[in-house]
Amino acid sequence: MDLRTKRIIVTGGAGFVGRVVIDKLLARSVPRELIFVPRRKDFDLTREGDVIRLYREAFPGGKADVVLHLAAEVGGIGANRANPGRYFFANMAMALHLIEQARADGLADRGGSFVQVGSICAYPKFTPVPFNEAELWNGYPEETNAPYGVAKKAAWQMLDAYHRQYGMTCAYVLPVNLYGPHDNFDLHSSHVVPALIRKCVEAMDRGDPAVPVWGTGSASREFLYVDDAAEGIIRAAEVMRDPTPINLGASFEVTIKDLAEMIVKLTGYSGRLEWDPTKPDGQPRRCLDTSRAKALLGWQAKMPFEEGLRRTIEWYRANRAKA
Repeated sequence: MDLRTKRIIVTGGAGFVGRVVIDKLLARSVPRELIFVPRRKDFDLTREGDVIRLYREAFPGGKADVVLHLAAEVGGIGANRANPGRYFFANMAMALHLIEQARADGLADRGGSFVQVGSICAYPKFTPVPFNEAELWNGYPEETNAPYGVAKKAAWQMLDAYHRQYGMTCAYVLPVNLYGPHDNFDLHSSHVVPALIRKCVEAMDRGDPAVPVWGTGSASREFLYVDDAAEGIIRAAEVMRDPTPINLGASFEVTIKDLAEMIVKLTGYSGRLEWDPTKPDGQPRRCLDTSRAKALLGWQAKMPFEEGLRRTIEWYRANRAKA
């Protein structure tokens, strides 16, 4: 699909991933007036009426050709434990209304496409490493983020059903843990990379002798730089016609302990890490098989991990008030 002439709705387009997606669409010569970003103050995407109005008002005199659904209510382990009901409802409701109203608006009839961004949290807790897309149904997700993961997996099944019954062109991608500039650095809802960066920088400022870290540090994760994720999402819109699940990852694994020590080194913090084993580690291991993304999208991650962390730290230090 040549996106240069398409009217594109980008939910979450003002967010962490969305702002990079917008930049990449503009770099592909998509005119700015053909990109619509619904803002929460104007459209509550968990409400059917607001989604109906979104499709009606996004492009006066025309209709959307592509929907990139990036918007989500999400957070780290603590936020997932505190908000399981909200995270299930909000993510399920947004996908439910956006997909159904895209159908009602004639997206499939126009040859348009719907791209759903899923979550690695949809995988079973004890998925063999590296995670292969064929394993998605072979067990229940890790308990602390299961409601969020199940909602994202249900959206995939809805897309698959709409593809088979209504001929909707669509795509479903599963990014691994993301990081980069403009991430969420709120300690109550952030993921591990921005949380550790903020803790180390603030500990340096205060002269704290130690930084508290959840868990034992034994769990492993894989991290994908936000620019690489955005490119993968756009490639899915350009080339996919069905919601075959596609992992987006960097194809490496790092323990939380090694990650924390790397961030300590890159921030220049000289204190110690103080682990709290009473707090959960989350899923034991995460590392993706990304061979399908390479085969179907012609995509692979490019940003070296240490360089990506360095850029994220530099951005946070330069934008602490905003972050």
